[in-house]
Formats: sequence, structure tokens, C-alpha cells
Amino acid sequence: MTSEFDVIVVGGGAAGIGAARRLADSSASCLLLEASQRLGGRAYTQDLGGYPLDFGCEWLHSGDRNAWVGIAEASGFPVNRGDPPWTKAHPSLDVDKDDQEAAWRAYGDWEERLRTVASGSDRASDALEQGGAWNGYVRAIAGFMSGAAPEDISATDYLAYDDASTGKNWHLPLGYGTLVAASLPSSATVRLATPAERIDLTGDGVEVTTRAGTIRAKAAVLTVSTAVLAGDAIRLPRGIDPWREAAAALPLGRNEKIFLEIERETAFGPDSHAYGNLEDPRSAAYSIRPNGWPVIEAFLGGEGARILDEEGPADGFAFVTAQLAALFGSDVASAIRPLAATSWSRIASIGGAYSCALPSRSQARSRLAQPFENRLFFAGEATHPFDFTTAHGAHDSGQRAADEALAALRDSHVLDRRDPPFAA
Repeated sequence: MTSEFDVIVVGGGAAGIGAARRLADSSASCLLLEASQRLGGRAYTQDLGGYPLDFGCEWLHSGDRNAWVGIAEASGFPVNRGDPPWTKAHPSLDVDKDDQEAAWRAYGDWEERLRTVASGSDRASDALEQGGAWNGYVRAIAGFMSGAAPEDISATDYLAYDDASTGKNWHLPLGYGTLVAASLPSSATVRLATPAERIDLTGDGVEVTTRAGTIRAKAAVLTVSTAVLAGDAIRLPRGIDPWREAAAALPLGRNEKIFLEIERETAFGPDSHAYGNLEDPRSAAYSIRPNGWPVIEAFLGGEGARILDEEGPADGFAFVTAQLAALFGSDVASAIRPLAATSWSRIASIGGAYSCALPSRSQARSRLAQPFENRLFFAGEATHPFDFTTAHGAHDSGQRAADEALAALRDSHVLDRRDPPFAA
């Protein structure tokens, strides 16, 4: 497999597909290399029992400015603009309203204190109320958002995402992963199950070595996760250490999902939500009967996701079943059965959920986004200044990196042979 392309895109997730779409719009020849046997990366929809379940990203966050909304509508994918389930508590739950409001207030107060912490230690845990009764709840929500404990979260980084969010969270009934995987342009050449093993700079471009051979191109866009980039799975050119160090400052957090099937009629109301235990930092958030399906999705972040990652799916199923029984009564345990569980941290080609800047390292995002020798360009959710952790941030970063690659090739007159010239 020795051939020449204008640009090689390494990684077939949302960022890689975003880059390939931009390159296709400009008529550049593009080869996309994906290490796994499927497209989508951390966007992955699996059909289980006729239900398209999103194992990875699921919500069109900031939907009113999310590029995937336009892509979906242009492709005929329905978009549900209704309120997400976490805005609709399950009707049969007898929750303590005072406790719930106190927990929400504690989280809001913590976010406000983050602004002071951001100008000091930048360690999000320093904004926790000492001995606060609802610190467990704050830790759980921080885990959902960042996949990490507050001790490992940059307050500046956390606020950058929060301040930029529009609060519009829309849904794709056919699955986010379905959309992302279907959005690769037909003009792009794809090689699945072909991990890049080495990237070298040549006199006039780049060489990417795989088990199937070496491919040459004028430039490359690297969209792999920070876990992969900071590791040694891909040998990169000499001088790349600052980029690896930036990736290491943006480690992937832990976020996992457990799906349970409802096997008989119960009191579970459709399209509703429940929260496990306001005082337990490991608690899951439960989406109950989404789209009316007989399914419960348990979302675990940070400390909760560690149960799956370190103890395995059986312990994860036991944990969420116990929480559901505490919420809805012991008889629900006999009404549900395990359906599936994710394991993002154990996938070698990904290595976790989404990036979280370590305290005082939020600037690593802009550092990681810088081109290397004007021939190697970096994309991925971790490189976005404020839409990190999202598929639309990944997509937009891929478009940005593709634009940088095209501009570099134009400046070097590599693309002058095109007639008509590449679009601006």
C-alpha cells in the first residue's frame, strides 16, 4: 500500500470525519486511516434488540450552534429538540425536595467559587466547601462533566466549557454514532483496522507507516485521543515532545454506561430521569425508557466509572441494580436484566472518555492545536478551546486542522496544479 495523497487523516472519529469533509469540499485527495474496524471513535451507536443505543457521545450539546445538527438535517437524520430526560424527574419517585434543592444549590455555589479558584491554585477541589454535606453530589456531577475528580480538574478549563455552553441539549433518535459514521464523504479513501505505527517527515511531505505498508502525502492531520498521543503506540518525528507533553496534561477521564433491559411491566415511566444517591460521589444518572424503549441507561462518571473500569461489568450491574432498587423498590431487581456495558478506558486505540485539563494546564489545549513543521496538524476534542468533551468540538477542530493543512500546501505551491484552484 504505497501511494500518494494530498492529506492523510489519522483517526476516524468525529474530528477525522470533520477533517475529511472539509478536504472533500476543497477537492483534496484524502486517505483516512482508522485503527479499529469501524468509524466514529467515541461516537458509537450499537443496535441491541432493535434499540440504537449510544455507547459514547449521545447529546447534541449546544444544539443551536452544533455543526452535527446541520449535517443531520441535510442527511435526513431526525433531530429531537425536546428537553433531555434529566429535566424530567421520574413521576413515581418520592424524593426529598429540600435535599434535592440543597444539593443543586451546593453545586451552583461550587461553580461560583471556581471563578476565584481559577485565579489561584486552579484546582477545582479547592472550591469544595470544607466538610460540605453535598460534596458527594458535587463530585458526582463533576465526574459526569469531566470524568475526573475535582482534585484533577482545572477550574479555568471547567468554566471555559460551562461559559460557552448554550444549554440546548438535543437528541438523535437514530444515534449520534450512526450519524457520525455515516457522514464520511464518499470521495475519501478509507482504511479500517489500519493503525498508524509511525509518522515521519520527508523532504516534501510525510510518510505514515502501517502494518500494510507506507503511505506518502503532502501533510497529515492527526486526530487520535490524548491517551494515544501521549503514549508510545505511534512513533512520531523528533521534536514532537512538547505536543506529547500537552496531551499528557489533557488526560482522558472515566465515563461509562450500563444498559439494562426492562423485562416486564413496571412503574418505570417513559422518557424520565432518576439520580441514584445525592450523597454518593459514585452515583449514576439514569435515563429511563428513552424514546419509550424498555431500557434504562445508567451513566457513570469519575469515581462511579471506576467501578466498571477496575472491578468489571458484573460489579457495575450490581451497583446500579442496587441503586434502582433503593429508588423504586426491591421488586424492580427481578424486572431488569443486564444488556450491555461500555469499557472506553480499556480500548487501546482510545483509552478513556474525553479530555480534562489538569490544574494550571488549560493552556495545553491551544499548545496541542499548533501545527508541527507545517506538515503535521492536530485535531480532536482536546484541541478545542471551549467545546472540548463534545463531538461537535471534535468536528470543528477537524475542520480547523484541515484548513490549516490546505493553507500550508497552498503556501508551498503544492496545490497550484489544481484547476480550478482549491476553494478558500
